[in-house]
Amino acid sequence: MKIPKTIKRYCPFCKKKTEHKVTDISSGAKRSSLKKGSKQRARLRGLARGMGNLGRYSKPAVSKFKRKRKTTKKTNLLYTCKECKKSHQQKKGKRTGKLQIEDKRKS
Repeated sequence: MKIPKTIKRYCPFCKKKTEHKVTDISSGAKRSSLKKGSKQRARLRGLARGMGNLGRYSKPAVSKFKRKRKTTKKTNLLYTCKECKKSHQQKKGKRTGKLQIEDKRKS
């Protein structure tokens, strides 16, 4: 999906329609398997002992090929107002495979 570098849209801080710079935000740091809630560490701590249904600790972890997953992520765009220099995000992101922020005018 191609998105222009600058878009004219409503700024909630200026309360008017102004020119905005568009940037893509990364989804952030990923959780590691060393966290407290990981299945492997919880079983080592002895949470899967005793009788009855052991829930998430009873079965082995499903392989990544058997797990159902979405093929795309929603776009996470940050709009920065050129007048007041404040930034805000869009409320709804579209699902896209690839995101390209490009200049409208080719020189």
